[in-house]
Amino acid sequence: MRAPDLETSQSEALEAKLTAAPQPRYDPRTRALIEGPIAATLIRLAAPNVLVMLAQTSVGLVETYFVGKLGTDQLAGVALVFPVVMLMQMMSAGAMGGGMSSAIARALGGGRRADADALALHALIIGLLLGLIFTVAVLLGGDRLYAAMGGSGHSLAAANIYSTVIFSGAVLVWLFNSLANVLRGTGNMTVPALVTCAGVAVLIPLSPCLIFGFGPFPRLGVAGGAAAVLIYYAAGSAAFAFYLRSGRSVVRLTLIGVRLRWSLFADILRVGAVAALITVATNLTIAIATALVGALGPAAIAGYGVGTRLEYLLIPLVFGLGGPLVAMVGTNIGAHRPGRALRVAWIGAGIAAGLCELIGLGAAMAPRAWLSLFDTAPGMIDAGTRYLHVVGPAYGLFGLGMALYFASQGAGRLLWPLLANFTRLVIAAAGGYLALRLSGSLTGVFIALAVALCAFGLINAAAVAGGSWFEKPRRAGVARGELA
Repeated sequence: MRAPDLETSQSEALEAKLTAAPQPRYDPRTRALIEGPIAATLIRLAAPNVLVMLAQTSVGLVETYFVGKLGTDQLAGVALVFPVVMLMQMMSAGAMGGGMSSAIARALGGGRRADADALALHALIIGLLLGLIFTVAVLLGGDRLYAAMGGSGHSLAAANIYSTVIFSGAVLVWLFNSLANVLRGTGNMTVPALVTCAGVAVLIPLSPCLIFGFGPFPRLGVAGGAAAVLIYYAAGSAAFAFYLRSGRSVVRLTLIGVRLRWSLFADILRVGAVAALITVATNLTIAIATALVGALGPAAIAGYGVGTRLEYLLIPLVFGLGGPLVAMVGTNIGAHRPGRALRVAWIGAGIAAGLCELIGLGAAMAPRAWLSLFDTAPGMIDAGTRYLHVVGPAYGLFGLGMALYFASQGAGRLLWPLLANFTRLVIAAAGGYLALRLSGSLTGVFIALAVALCAFGLINAAAVAGGSWFEKPRRAGVARGELA
C-alpha cells in the first residue's frame, strides 16, 4: 500500500486535470455536494439523516421495551429473531440501499440525469425481488435457525410467532428502504427524515395497543409488535412513492416507458451485492455470538441481546453520516474529484469514531442505565453488563470502520471493507468458540468480539489511507468514473 500523502497528491493531480474539462450543468442540490464546504455540508445532510436513523431504531427499542413486559421468554424470543430482522434492515437500507444511492449519486455527478431517473425504477424492482426472497427463506427455515441459535420451549415459540408476522411483510421493509435510498442518492435527507419521524410518532402508541390490546385493538402479544412495524413501513413506502412521482425530487420515479437495462441493474448490484455480503458477515457474527451465549441459557441470551441492541444503535447513528457520505463521495467521484472524495471520507470517519466512542465509554461506565430499561432479571443484567464493560470501549474503532465502509460504497470500491468484515467474523467466531471451550465464561467470548471490532476498523482505515480506491491498474477507469 502507498503512503497516504502520495495517494492524496496523485488524486489531487488527477482531479485538477479532469476538472479542467467542461463540466455538465448540475441541479443546485447536486452542485452543493461537489462545491460546498465539506464539514458543513456533511453535518447539514447528516442532521436529518441521524434523526431518521434514531427514529427507526426507536421503533425496535420501543417494541423491545413493551415485549419485555410480557416476560423473559418473550424477550429472549424476539432477541433470537432480531439478528435476522437487522440483517434485512441493514441489507435493504445500508447495503443494497447504499448501492442504489451510490449509483444515483455517481450518475448525477457525471451529468447523466436520464440514467438517474431510470435507476429509481431499477432500484424499486431489485427491492421488491429481494423482499420476496427474504419472505420465502425465513418462513421456510426460520424455526431451524432459531433453534440452532439456542432457542427452545417458550422462547422458541415466541421467536416463531414474531418471525412469521414480520417476514410475511418483508417486501414492505425493502420497498421503504429502496425508495428512501433513491432520495438519499440525490442528497435529499430531509424527506426521509420527515416521513420516518411522522411514522414513528404513530407507531409508538400503536405498538403497545397491538401488543397488550386497547379499545378496538386486539391483544396480539409479540405478534402485535411485528404487525405495528409493518403498518409503519407500508405507510412510509406510500409517502416516498408519492414524493418521487410528484416531480419535486431531483430524480423522478417513472413506472412506464422506461426501458430496463442490465447495465443499470449492474451499476446498483456491483456495489450493493458486495455490500450485502458485508452485511451478511456482520449479522452472522452476531448470530454466531448469540449461539455461543445461548449455551448458558435464556437469561444470557436476553442480556447479550439487549447489550447488542446498543451496538446496533451505533449502526443507524453511523448510517446517519453514511447516507451523506455515500452521496457526497459518489457525486464527487462521478464529477472526477477524487481528492475531495477522500477528504469527505476522512472527515466523516472522524466524526463517526468520536460519537461512537463516547457512547461506548458511557455504556461501559454505567451499563445498568441501559440494561434496566428492558428487564431487571439478575442473569440478564449480569450478561449485559459484562458485554458492555468489555466491548463498549471498542465502539470508536467500529464507528471509524463503518463510516469508511459507507464512503467506500460511494466510491464503488468495497473489496477491503469485505475483507475487514470477514476478518471480524473469523476472529469473533473462532475466538469466541475457543474462549467458551477453554473457560466456559461469557467474558472470554466478549473479549473476542471486542478484538474483532478493532480489527474491522483498523483494516478499513489502513486500506483507504493506502490508496485502495485508486489503484494504478484501474486509474483509466477512475478517469471515466467507473470504479468497479
